[in-house]
Amino acid sequence: MKFVDEFRQSETMQKLAQEIRQLADPSRTYRIMEICGGHTHAIFRFGLSQLLPKNIELIHGPGCPVCVLPMGRMDIGLGMAEREDLIFTAFGDMMRVPGSTGSPLESKARGADIRMVYSPLDALKIAQQNPDKPVMFFAIGFETTAPSTAVTLLRAREAGVENFFVYCNHILVNPAIRALLETEGMQLDAFIGPGHVSTVIGCETYSFIADEFKRPLVVSGFEPADILQSIVMILRQMNADEARIENQYKRAVPYEGNPAARAALDLVFETRETFEWRGMGDIPHSAYAIREEFAAFDAEKQIGVHGQTFPDPVDAQCGEVLTGTLKPCDCRLFGKGCTPEKPVGALMVSSEGACAAQYKYADLSFGATDNQGWP
Repeated sequence: MKFVDEFRQSETMQKLAQEIRQLADPSRTYRIMEICGGHTHAIFRFGLSQLLPKNIELIHGPGCPVCVLPMGRMDIGLGMAEREDLIFTAFGDMMRVPGSTGSPLESKARGADIRMVYSPLDALKIAQQNPDKPVMFFAIGFETTAPSTAVTLLRAREAGVENFFVYCNHILVNPAIRALLETEGMQLDAFIGPGHVSTVIGCETYSFIADEFKRPLVVSGFEPADILQSIVMILRQMNADEARIENQYKRAVPYEGNPAARAALDLVFETRETFEWRGMGDIPHSAYAIREEFAAFDAEKQIGVHGQTFPDPVDAQCGEVLTGTLKPCDCRLFGKGCTPEKPVGALMVSSEGACAAQYKYADLSFGATDNQGWP
């Protein structure tokens, strides 16, 4: 038996679903937000909402870094790519994300030197192989991917590479959660915590959610059994009128996280005073900036911001989906003007986007009233 099969057995799923039904009080509703886009895709892929009582609603949160990046930041990056001598590098899930003038792939079709990489170290290698050209890496991601960017900058400095630059769009998960909880009218009862981010930042960092806002959070793995077990743990807390931080994903997440990775982050980055999130506006101290000691590698300082930036399309209701106000299928463009083939918003193209997940895995037979169905 493959290891992953143990977390996908039908018998296990049914036992967990039965326990959830027993724990769920029919006289109340439960609004549980999964923060990570990986959880969102697992929920849609395995139809987990269909196993839950109707009074448990899973809310899809702003846990996709590509999705929460406003179009203006993409415009800045593509403006840099328009320099004739510059090599633009980025992860694959950025290649089809639309800016106001098109995506990186469309810029490539117009003649820009756009290259997909699997890590920032790949981008650094390209810079070393092309010493006569500036090479810019479009850095994006939560604290999960930020350490790899930090280590790459440390290696670039050590190797004396002078033509390598990073356009830093790394963001932090906790300021976004705080912003959601402080939003007037936001009704969230608990959180399924992000597994990958937590391998770096640990679990204690979420304590403000329980201490200040009296909401439970359970850090979860990404298999069906992980997510259902996390819901069981949340319901047990809520039934006992408790709010604690728990770690369901112990096989991968140490409670204290990864001190070495955090040390690299602290060495290379500092937090920005504020940073714009798609649909959430400016959130204080919610993103990383490159420290002055590494300013020689900062694309925003060394290459500069060129061209004009534009706001996100009005018709695409990405912000409402990211904050849980709308289900993906309730967006006016979902499956019509916005599809994975022709995305208007990043949520439809990103590998962690909620709209892409529902479009790919939705079961039409459940109809508009079910969390899984299309309108």
